[in-house]
Order: sequence, then structure tokens, then C-alpha cells
Amino acid sequence: MSVPPLTPPASGRGIKVESEASLAAFIWFRTGGPAETLVRPDTADDLAAYLRDLDPSTPVLPVGVGSNLIVRDGGVPGVVVRLPKAMAKVSVHDGRVRAGAGAMGITVASAARDAGIAGLEFLRGIPGTVGGAVRMNAGAYGRDVSDILVEATVVTRAGSVEVWPAARFGYVYRHSDLPAGAVVVEAVFSGMPGEPAVIGAEMDRIAAEREASQPLRSRTGGSTFKNPEGHKAWALIDAAGCRGLTRGDAQVSEKHCNFLLNLGSASSAEIEALGEEVRDRVKAHSGVTLEWEIQRVGIAAPSPLRGEGRGEGQPSSAAPGTAPHPTLSPEGRGL
Repeated sequence: MSVPPLTPPASGRGIKVESEASLAAFIWFRTGGPAETLVRPDTADDLAAYLRDLDPSTPVLPVGVGSNLIVRDGGVPGVVVRLPKAMAKVSVHDGRVRAGAGAMGITVASAARDAGIAGLEFLRGIPGTVGGAVRMNAGAYGRDVSDILVEATVVTRAGSVEVWPAARFGYVYRHSDLPAGAVVVEAVFSGMPGEPAVIGAEMDRIAAEREASQPLRSRTGGSTFKNPEGHKAWALIDAAGCRGLTRGDAQVSEKHCNFLLNLGSASSAEIEALGEEVRDRVKAHSGVTLEWEIQRVGIAAPSPLRGEGRGEGQPSSAAPGTAPHPTLSPEGRGL
């Protein structure tokens, strides 16, 4: 790491702390450097206590399954928080679904189906966790989290546990006002009465459509760019001649060209640089500036040729995040 080592609160009852912990082991791209400190709390209260004791200048990044994340090759300074399976439970009460932030979208959709609650089927098409979905207002098939969220429990960077009503998140397309360092630990969703068989059929349709159109069995990171107003990102990318474009072992998917792939040994720098090349080509072809949807976090590895803070092939426009603190790009909030 290129930053002074942390002196974080130690491991103890209710918290597990690991230094220089691999993130590539579970990030979907299977690339990137380690977390300076990886924290796994047992409960929300354990996490709150840990954050209260942590130096306020230390950045905190919550990470779920890394399905929408590029971790840069130099790793992530500060603290990465990963919630345990105990914080992935889902239950239904009075027509509402309560989900731990570590739960996957398909688990929430399935619980709603079994309880006869319609309107949450689209979560079947979101491959990340509830925490990431709430933070970024994830959506698919015409619906967003903002359509179904009632409230969410948040552990703030200062270490308080707060319940936020949906309106407080200030949702817009793929964005919320949740500040960096805050961690969603639970969410409550609402829907409408429905027939389980009809709900299940819609979930099956979504699953089949994803299978047919997206590279689900590849090392990828989900939709790379947001859809500009009035456009589909994939269509702009295709029209600019980027389908199948490669840089090293990074490739624009030929099946769905709003997905980037790691064909085997790509670095995060190559994946990010390929994304920037796509943005440049789309801008030159159509005049539209694509905005990243994938979150890019951490610091770039020094170039062995230049000894700089950017990895080989790292575009200059990816410079946010190369400073030691803060570690995140402007849109880098984690999934």
C-alpha cells in the first residue's frame, strides 16, 4: 500500500479484522489489490462500536459480493466492511419484506413470491446485495429500489445506528444521498398482493431474459454505464464499433456490449482503461458522454515503466482515487 498503515480497533467479540485481505477472491471481476483492513462485524451494534472507535479520517467502504465493482490494482486503503451471512436474513411481516443488507436480490424476490407480494420481481434480475441496491437505487426491467423501499437501517460513519425513511435517501437514477462511509445493514420493502404463481412466472421470465442477453457465466461486473436519458448505453456502444473491443485480457462483451469481461488475466487497470476507451469512442461517434455505473474504488498500482501512481494503461480520466485518502472515485460507493 502507498499509505501509512492503519491502527484500527483490534479484533474482538463481535468483530473480525484482517489486514491486507484479498478482495479479488470474491469480486466478480476477480481482479484488484487487497483491502488494507477488512472488517466483518457480527451485528449492526458491533459495527457501530467499531466505527465510533475508528479514526474519523479513515475512509470506510462497504462491499457486498462485488458484482458492480472495479477494485483498482493498488488495493483499497482504509477499512472495507463486509457483512456476514447472519446479516442476510429475510422475513415477511404484515405484507412487508424485511431483509438484511447482506441478502441477495433473488432471495428477497423469492421470499416476496412465497408470501404473495408482487412488485419485487425485478430484484431477481439484480445480482448484488440489498445493501448495494439500496445505496445505488439499483433497478431493472422498469423498476427501481426507490419504488419499493419503505425504510432502511444505516450505521453512519460516526457510529450511530439510524432508521432512514425512503425519502431521506434522495433517490435519483442509480444514485442516493447516502454519504460515503455509511453502511446499510437492513431494509424494509413493500409491494402489493399477488398470486405466487403469477409472481413466479414473472421471475422466471426475467431470469430467462437475463440468461439469453447477458454474459452471466463470465468474469464481469454487471452493467458498465448508465443509460443516458433517451438512449440505451449498449446501443450507443454498439454503434460506436466497440462490440468485442479488447485491451489486454479485458473485453467488451460480444453478447451484451454494456458489459466488460475479464477473459482470464486482465488487470483492473486494463478493464478500467477499456471502459474509458469505450466512453471516448461513444463520445466521438454520437456526442453522448457515458457515465460509469460500475463503481471504481481504490488506488492504481504504480507503473513499472514510469513509477507513477497510475497503472500501465490507466487513463488519466481515472485519476480520482489515486490519492491515499479519500480512496474512492466520485461515484465509488461499493456494492
